[in-house]
Amino acid sequence: MKLAVIGVGLIGGSWAKALKKSGVVSSIVGIDRSEEHLSQAIALGIVDDKATYADLATVDMVFLSIPVDQMVIELPKVLDAVGEQTVVIDAGSTKLQLCEAVASHPKRRNFLAAHPIAGTEYSGPSAAIDNLYEGKLAIVCEVEKTAINLQERAMNAFAALQMRVRYMGAKEHDVHVAYVSHLSHISAFMLGKTVMGKEKDDRNIFDLAGSGFASTVRLAKSSPQMWAPIFIQNKEPLLETLDAYIENLNAFRTLIAEEDLESLLDEMKRINSIEKILNPLPLKP
Repeated sequence: MKLAVIGVGLIGGSWAKALKKSGVVSSIVGIDRSEEHLSQAIALGIVDDKATYADLATVDMVFLSIPVDQMVIELPKVLDAVGEQTVVIDAGSTKLQLCEAVASHPKRRNFLAAHPIAGTEYSGPSAAIDNLYEGKLAIVCEVEKTAINLQERAMNAFAALQMRVRYMGAKEHDVHVAYVSHLSHISAFMLGKTVMGKEKDDRNIFDLAGSGFASTVRLAKSSPQMWAPIFIQNKEPLLETLDAYIENLNAFRTLIAEEDLESLLDEMKRINSIEKILNPLPLKP
């Protein structure tokens, strides 16, 4: 199978490396607006050669991993260029606007709307790793709008990457990720800003910050070019999420201000129950 990756950074590069390692793909070409990234990707063996949209008619799969605001513009152009038997898979963290952008496209059947939930705080081709997707979840939206044979090709790729697949609607997806993904990135950025604003001495941050701070603020190192468009595109569910978060923060602040130890303990114990969700007990045979 011949693969084209549009956006050869962490997400696209890792997809390419993993499928090459699995043997599912025989050749990979890359498209990126950064010539430096393309050269790095070739030097690192992530892609075999550069390509343009004119080459997309000859590939079996296109993996689109660019910022979501660019994706809404570029996906219709990609569909215009691909062959009748090419499947186009995206990796966008928002789905509703993208699905609406190609809802009436003549080649809508060639597009599989997906969100492989995987990543790190790093970016660029040098950040790509061949096991990024292993054991992770791929959310697929509006699967009924993709041709059956092209669905199968995409599912074979997810299986080769050892990913689990879950199906949901585009709007449902955007609401869920606002809570469990997008909010955590905003929290990390704002925690980083708060600490940097109060701790003027960088050495204090470096010396005194424990592992809890480091793990919590890790996401603040994520690419602004990728995440700012996500926040804007998923504005409505994200604003609702932020309102709830701010309300909870204010309530927690009140308990501290009033030195209400008993209520603080009760509140924190209730929140501790999230451990059962994040680390469920294994099912008994």
